[in-house]
Amino acid sequence: MKQRKRINAVRDDLPPNALSQCLREFVDWCGVQGLSPRTLHQRRRATRRFILWCVDRGLSSPTEITLPILERYQRHLYHYRKTDGAPLAFSSQYAELAPLKAYFKWLTRSRYTLYNAAAELELPKVLPRLARYILSIADVEAILNATDTKTILGLRDRAAMEVLYSSAIRRMELIKLAIYDVDTRGGTLLVRAGKGAKDRRIPIGDRACAWLDRYLDEVRPELLTGRDPGNVFLTVHGDPLDSYTLGETVKRYIAKAGVNVKGACHLFRHACATHMLENGADTRFIQALLGHASLSTTQVYTHVAINKLKEIHTATHPAKATRSTMSDGVAMSDEADALIAALVAEDDDDAD
Repeated sequence: MKQRKRINAVRDDLPPNALSQCLREFVDWCGVQGLSPRTLHQRRRATRRFILWCVDRGLSSPTEITLPILERYQRHLYHYRKTDGAPLAFSSQYAELAPLKAYFKWLTRSRYTLYNAAAELELPKVLPRLARYILSIADVEAILNATDTKTILGLRDRAAMEVLYSSAIRRMELIKLAIYDVDTRGGTLLVRAGKGAKDRRIPIGDRACAWLDRYLDEVRPELLTGRDPGNVFLTVHGDPLDSYTLGETVKRYIAKAGVNVKGACHLFRHACATHMLENGADTRFIQALLGHASLSTTQVYTHVAINKLKEIHTATHPAKATRSTMSDGVAMSDEADALIAALVAEDDDDAD
């Protein structure tokens, strides 16, 4: 139980040793480098957990940490079990170890250690995960129609979800969206300091613009109670909408629509990308829309556009005949003979 708490929570009472003192300097240095608050938080949290693990084993100085010790900590994460008995996902293990690579690299640059103990630490391989469920167009429409647009909050929520689905922006990007970043006449949004602290201008559809204009004209002025914070979407108290409230609101509409699926705002992002791909959008356009730095990140969506893939498979696969038409000794075309010969040749080359 003691170890479990240290995985799931971060203590503020770090012992005053060399490792914890270096951590404070490391976090300050990361802040000066312009890293995002989220990255700073993750690095501080993961490194604190490692320091607590070290303290339990009598380790207090950076010079005492070696590669075998780091590998021992990695095995500790691998064998750790959560309260429900499940192991940490490899992505979670990666998130705990990657900040240590940065921490020990900084220790070496700052001359606290003579060599980087984490330089040869091999991080777990994390493969892109496919979405468990992709909302269909009918699902999306049912969720959007679950809002009561005759009420102030219902109209706000409809506009917010329309923007999520039309633009595929992230939850935090929607929350930070400012009035002056919206151009409904031109049909664009400016996402400022998105993931990776990058700006991008993206399109938004006519229907979403119409709902957004209606919200801005009819609802937002009613929600303002004092000084205007500048954010597009506000709470009933006139404050910027927070991520928890937005997530729980979307979950409520998903349940109301009778769509049995886990998740909330990110489902609209997946749905937008998948539906556009299924309708013929180029992957590089989707990359720009989603704000992915690498095309390989976007290509995970090509694996989830299963409906389009099934259509193409049905239309083009030669074994699409019904069972009643199956018979033995069906003659193959010359093209089929040539294709099989080519596949056999490929197998022979691979064997070599």
